Amino acid sequence: MSGITYEYMEEYLRGLIGETNSVLKELEEYAQENRVPIAQKETANFLEFMINLKKPKKILELGTAIGYSSIIMALSSQSVEKIITIERDENMVNIARENIKRFNLEDKIEVIEGDCIEVVKNLAKEYPGEFDMIFMDAGKGHYNHLLPDCLELMTKEGLIIADNVLFRGMVASSELVVRRKITIIKRMRKYLEMVSDKEKFITSVIPMGDGIAVTMRRN
Repeated sequence: MSGITYEYMEEYLRGLIGETNSVLKELEEYAQENRVPIAQKETANFLEFMINLKKPKKILELGTAIGYSSIIMALSSQSVEKIITIERDENMVNIARENIKRFNLEDKIEVIEGDCIEVVKNLAKEYPGEFDMIFMDAGKGHYNHLLPDCLELMTKEGLIIADNVLFRGMVASSELVVRRKITIIKRMRKYLEMVSDKEKFITSVIPMGDGIAVTMRRN
């Protein structure tokens, strides 16, 4: 349970989504057994919906883990030509590459090993204004630090989809905050304040999964 919706709601909504294919199901089970954080089922379904709506050609993902989200995004629409995904954990990088290979998506998904903040800064110089969509699912305490470079990387009509922005409900309620998570919560609140600047952005925060924020520039 995410902590931001009732368990019976999550179970009902996930039931509506139905079963994923057998290989993706294996990835979900591996993640659960090994305590690897991946996108929740309703979040993955939302990504698929947004990709079919937006039809992005180039996607940047911050936080690869075992490759679950990048695989789902690559399979969502024929419009997707390239996904660059960043992961700092060497073991996760190796697992993700193997999983991507199982789906024959090596030509479409590129995994870069490294710290997101450093890699994104370099990518901003190499690919300015090229990404139609950015899926932010990396270190929760760094979304506010990553935003400026993500905006440099994004096309004028691009989208940023940020996962876990309500962080088990703690971002919305100080009564739920665990002391050791205070810094993360403060920084996530800062991120939401930044993308809620109505002169610059249009942002919708959706209480789905662990909280999703969808942001675009105001034209």
